[in-house]
Amino acid sequence: MAKTIQEINEKIKKGKAVVVTAEEITDLIDEKGLRETAKEVDVVTCGTFGPMCSSGAYLNIGHSKPRIKLGGGRAYLNDVPVYTGFAALDIYLGAAALPDEDPRNKVYPGSFKYGGAYVIEELVGGKDIVLKASAYGTDCYPRRELETLINIKDLNEAVLFNLRNCYQNYSVAVNLSERIIYTYMGVLKPHLGNANYCSAGCLSPLMNDPYYKTIGIGTKIFLGGGVGFVAWQGTQHNPGVKRHENGTPSQAAGTLAVIGDLKKMSPKWLVGTTMYGYGVTLTVGIGVPIPILNEEICKYTAVRDEEIYTQIIDYGRAYPQRETGSLGEVNYAQLKSGKISVQNKEVPTGSLSSYSKAREIAGILKEWIADGKFLLTEPVAPLPGAESGYRFRPLKERPLS
Repeated sequence: MAKTIQEINEKIKKGKAVVVTAEEITDLIDEKGLRETAKEVDVVTCGTFGPMCSSGAYLNIGHSKPRIKLGGGRAYLNDVPVYTGFAALDIYLGAAALPDEDPRNKVYPGSFKYGGAYVIEELVGGKDIVLKASAYGTDCYPRRELETLINIKDLNEAVLFNLRNCYQNYSVAVNLSERIIYTYMGVLKPHLGNANYCSAGCLSPLMNDPYYKTIGIGTKIFLGGGVGFVAWQGTQHNPGVKRHENGTPSQAAGTLAVIGDLKKMSPKWLVGTTMYGYGVTLTVGIGVPIPILNEEICKYTAVRDEEIYTQIIDYGRAYPQRETGSLGEVNYAQLKSGKISVQNKEVPTGSLSSYSKAREIAGILKEWIADGKFLLTEPVAPLPGAESGYRFRPLKERPLS
């Protein structure tokens, strides 16, 4: 039994495609068996909604009168600096960017009340944003100062372009030290006071296609409430890690770079978020459809939380000092139970990602496809897999002299 994406799209157009979520597929396989389910089901939808730091948006603001060249100058959106090094009018707003006057962690722990991610949320929500810019002036771009309100509906382009999203698994963060610490994995209490994790588990897209057999460059996805695409492998893509028999990695592995039209997205699915004592990030909603082309792919989508494992890492010392070693392996069913055992101690768990929102995204994508509003795309190239030799390399520090 084998299908093609083209055949599945024809069924979608006719309203005859069978679409289920990654939660629903497991019950179907239990009821009907793998072979019959693979024949019957055409698409499985996945979802995730969590903080994804390596996110941002590029904008083209249009020409002022007289013209101004932002490239090589300085520009701010609501006092948050943007990158201007592209050309005259193209700027990039990073989710983690902070106003120049933010005290950061000078008053520890910093509160980080505002930053690039909040500007993105306000921009996509239709709010007016203050643009301030200064330039050095040229014969063709003579203007040196610009201060104006901009709105997303008036911009030539407003594009969400996230360099690293949708992590395929991630470590559980704990703290063995004697003091409270503030991390991108949240606030961690001393002496194993809590354990934080960040994944939708069985709903997570790259857990349902662990070897990237259907998810590749050009895959059409739900992004921020609109439509986006996988643009490339994400930064820190690391497919060659140890995996379990079901293909799921035992630690952080693949990532996705994604892109989409910001004008068609929603502030419900792009949310500015503060990590106390660490900084600002963007919480992003992503949904990915997996075409059931054969039994093998169907089997991968039936993964359960108790079959997905990750590592417990000490963020008090081991992580910041880049020391190797794990405090143990735990599955997502255990994490979602609210407590795990670490060094013979019962530790309460908390998730930085929202499982209910991930479920909602998978449901929305299912509805779009079932209603014929969302067709699948054939990837133009695969993501690098374990066999490619592609791996994440840490910084190799070298003295300057």
